Amino acid sequence: MRERSGSVPEGGADAAVGRRSWLPHLVAAAVTAVVLAPLALPGYLLRYDMVFVPRQTLSWELIAPATALPRAVPQDAVVALANQLVPGWLLQRLVLVAIVYFAALGAARLVPTGRTAVRVVAALGYAWTPYLAERLLIGQWGLLVAYAALPWLVRAAFGVRAGERGALSRLLLAVAVSAITPTGGLLALVVVVVLTLGRYPGAARAVSVGVGVSLLLNAPWLVAGFTSAGDGRSDPAGVAAFAARAENWAGPLVALAGTGGIWNAQATPASRAGLLVPLATVLLLVVAAVGVPLLRRRWAGRGVGRLGLLAVGSWLAAALGVLPGAAALLGWSVAHLPGAGLLRDGQKLLMPYALLLAIAVALGAERLADLLTARFDLATGRVLLVGAALLPVAVLPDLAFGGAGRLRPVAWPADWPTVARLVEQRPGEVVSLPFQEYQSYPWNRGQVVIDPAPRYLGVPVAIDDTLRVDGTAVAGEDPRAAGIRQLLDANQPVAAAGSRWVLVQRAAGPPVDPATLAGLHRVYAGEDLTLYENPQWRPPPTPARPGPVGLAHLLAGTAVLAIGFSAAARRCYRVVASRHASPAEGEGG
Repeated sequence: MRERSGSVPEGGADAAVGRRSWLPHLVAAAVTAVVLAPLALPGYLLRYDMVFVPRQTLSWELIAPATALPRAVPQDAVVALANQLVPGWLLQRLVLVAIVYFAALGAARLVPTGRTAVRVVAALGYAWTPYLAERLLIGQWGLLVAYAALPWLVRAAFGVRAGERGALSRLLLAVAVSAITPTGGLLALVVVVVLTLGRYPGAARAVSVGVGVSLLLNAPWLVAGFTSAGDGRSDPAGVAAFAARAENWAGPLVALAGTGGIWNAQATPASRAGLLVPLATVLLLVVAAVGVPLLRRRWAGRGVGRLGLLAVGSWLAAALGVLPGAAALLGWSVAHLPGAGLLRDGQKLLMPYALLLAIAVALGAERLADLLTARFDLATGRVLLVGAALLPVAVLPDLAFGGAGRLRPVAWPADWPTVARLVEQRPGEVVSLPFQEYQSYPWNRGQVVIDPAPRYLGVPVAIDDTLRVDGTAVAGEDPRAAGIRQLLDANQPVAAAGSRWVLVQRAAGPPVDPATLAGLHRVYAGEDLTLYENPQWRPPPTPARPGPVGLAHLLAGTAVLAIGFSAAARRCYRVVASRHASPAEGEGG
């Protein structure tokens, strides 16, 4: 037979396939480089909930907060362990790069298609989203770790259902990564339960192990919550404060449909206020609807209906705070049910919806491109795929370069390591003033950041966990912080709180009333920080080590190590087997 026009010799075809297989990696790397370009500068990104320090000390307060809710369990403990091997500035870069890179690559690998261009559409559709932009700008990197792991988790869950070899190890690894925060761990557990539970020939044991170990990996924050001095209930005022927010003329529900709608306007890219953004959201939904039939055919029997249920459920959970009647029910729940406060900021639960939207849009673009190719020519279909890939960037251009410059590294002032060294020499609780959860420093270009003292100093630090949102004070859950707040509101000296140290962050606010510091001895006075010691401090009774929490961390850590060793051993086996395979066997693989 004559070779068709445009075909290439066998060796050239192999090279072309190799280039196509690497294209999703290159796209993921390019997206990562563009989004995180400011990380090329030295220093630390400090914004809202994102605080990395040169060396975070591992302590029981990180493993099991005595009075506060375990919102950063086991995240802070994991960071402290990693800090023993990797300096904070490098660890932060590794984490953020991994988030964007693996989010893009995971979506590219998950979408059921053989066309590289469609995989690129899925990669950009998942990694260049308002959800990622807003959660990055609010500093919730731990939640974004779960976001990046979700495509890999879904793919592994499908593999477990099908009895694929190695799928269980991949699933548990994705859950372990996701469970670095309570929200991420809970979402991963729900995904595993919904996608895997059922009767599947040859997969019953793997499903049972997957669900059981997924629950175990959530044990650190679950047990820490049960053993905390707080009762786990939250202020219902937070329901309205943290509800999804309208970003333009279309309202909060359309913002959620486009994976945006975060409650904090300061974490919203300016482009989200554009007049055409809602129209772009409607366009995405239409293209996604076109792709759903194709998705159902290609994932027939793999649980696409269950994934759709997860997506719809996550969107409804995100909308609870603005749906008529649902807000009142949510308010009652957070006020009376321990742990229900996780649902106040519902927009963070959008992950399954964002993933399914990206996959469906990619397949919708493929289907429309095929229609245009059949009606016109191949070039027309390719133009449509290029447009579909670039649409997220065109609609959200200010995600590039660190949110249009809002993410920019800074250096820690010299006062911080000095104070940390003094406190380390004579450990004891620190009260941080101004007594508020979030601070703003001139040396951080005025960016709002959660008080860094608890992570930098390595000892228990009391900060006020009351959060003020648009003039509304949302009460915290820490009884220790509430007691100190009452003391300060009554104009009593802070020494009466019984803490050993008082840290005054002069760069963060107006001068502290001298009456508040009465009875304290000044130990250090720097340009930004002043450290006082309480001469009346007496060592408290040695607290009992939180046995159940320690056991939960030990079991979860053991599970993570077992998962890691299992995955490494399986990979080594494949490498060795491939090297000892015959040429025919190698070609057949």
